[in-house]
Amino acid sequence: MDDSDGIVVTGVRRSFGRTHAVADAAFTARPGRVTALIGPNGAGKTTLMLMLATLLAPDAGTIRIAGADPVADPGAVRARMGWMPDVLGSWSSLTSRTTLELTGRLHRMSKPAAAGRAGELIDLVGLGDLADRPTRVLSRGQKQRLSLARALVHDPSVLLLDEPASGLDPEARVELRVLVRRLAAEGRTLLVSSHVLAELEEMADDAVYMQAGSTVAADRLAEVRGRTRTWRVRAVDDRALDAALAGSGATADHQGRLVPVVDEEAAADLLARLVAAGVRVTAFAPAAGEFERTFLTLAEEASR
Repeated sequence: MDDSDGIVVTGVRRSFGRTHAVADAAFTARPGRVTALIGPNGAGKTTLMLMLATLLAPDAGTIRIAGADPVADPGAVRARMGWMPDVLGSWSSLTSRTTLELTGRLHRMSKPAAAGRAGELIDLVGLGDLADRPTRVLSRGQKQRLSLARALVHDPSVLLLDEPASGLDPEARVELRVLVRRLAAEGRTLLVSSHVLAELEEMADDAVYMQAGSTVAADRLAEVRGRTRTWRVRAVDDRALDAALAGSGATADHQGRLVPVVDEEAAADLLARLVAAGVRVTAFAPAAGEFERTFLTLAEEASR
């Protein structure tokens, strides 16, 4: 597999009148990996996703989905790509099984093949008990499961997932993460957009950040990630911990002590010093995930 089997976006722009929804998007999402699409509301993520899904044409730039051009050959893209939108549009009177069978037929599968695939996917996403009930009885989380199953009907090599965990309970979220990683391990390209950054970080290999319609350049991301990071430390005896942290610039919150640390090597040295000083450490980790820290830093800079 090479990058042409995934998603390649170069210099893409899209405006609506005077509103530049996507000003300059460029990134690559590779096969066998999960790429996170991160940005605040209004950053252009939805518009970009719609262009990738062949539902909007870019004003400029190029997009390739598994080697196909969504403008010149949308049919080829749709054959290779599964699209899970934030909100599922479904026929409320149809069952989940029938919905999946019809989706298979729309992808030119035979009736027996569509029926067999529907059964496989119902088991995969855990909708067995509701498979033959109208979709109007499904909860938000159950509709998300059906939406994911529908995106997988034709066994696509590329998947676009927009807020896939929305409405899922904690157990279903864990199952989703496992499934996403399994799909990537099978060689698929996955682009996942979500506002739940801690959860997104648990499933993603790479991240694309959008800000004011543009993807953030790699050199800027490297500079942000190279800055001092805050680590949270907890110990059995707070007084012993505070004494050991004297002069480190540590502050406190309701979950422990916050210590600025330059990099992971410095964090390891700090932990070694605390243990050597006899501090009984019970928790030692970054105060925020990498995705969240980068997102907040970029947002803070943009607001200045």
